[in-house]
Amino acid sequence: MKKILIILFTGFWLTTDAQQFINSGSIEFEVRTNNHRAMGDDGIWTEMFKDKIPQFSTTYYKYTFNDNKSVYKFDRFDEKTRLPRGFGMSNPEDDVWYNDYTTGQFINHRFILGDNYLLTGALMNIEWKLTPNETREIAGFNCRKATGIIFDSVYVFAFYTDEITISGGPMGISGLPGMILGITIPRMFTSYIATRLQVAGVDVRQITPPAKGKKKEMDAIRKDVERATKDWGKFGQQALWSMAL
Repeated sequence: MKKILIILFTGFWLTTDAQQFINSGSIEFEVRTNNHRAMGDDGIWTEMFKDKIPQFSTTYYKYTFNDNKSVYKFDRFDEKTRLPRGFGMSNPEDDVWYNDYTTGQFINHRFILGDNYLLTGALMNIEWKLTPNETREIAGFNCRKATGIIFDSVYVFAFYTDEITISGGPMGISGLPGMILGITIPRMFTSYIATRLQVAGVDVRQITPPAKGKKKEMDAIRKDVERATKDWGKFGQQALWSMAL
């Protein structure tokens, strides 16, 4: 009996020790958008632009995290599906999201309405509903599903792993008990999927808040964008949501 207990205890210890928890590294996200669906069908204006842009576009971002802070920014385009420069409300090459999950605050650099802004505010408070029995493997991690609502009525479907301890995710989406590796936002016709994780050789010194741009609170710029896009129909609503994330 004593030998059996020793063997069982040793097996349990080895299994527990094998599970690794990651608190620092860099994640690549593939962001895919159905541009034609996002533009909607608001008449001749949108039909004219649909002929000039690809139906789907893919962009890659890097999310670097350490010490419960993160920076999320543009990495590269898929040149085959790249949108014409200047299309939309901002240029993704210029955008930077800095999040401090300890304080619950963000500082973003965004190019909006022809100007560079340094936006500040509190991270979105998303009420998540966990679905522990539904899982998916993403970038080699077993992820659990959760559903949340942003902007009062927009559903977000996320998959997160507790093996990466930071409670973060792309842009300003966060608040789950682990790292979000997959997001689908049906009403924005966009998905965010982690493709790989790098742990060794990551320069965490880049996790610093942006410092250049006109300082403005997110709530204030959101109102400016809402006024500027009020006649854009469904495409204007999509632009407003994208800017506010």
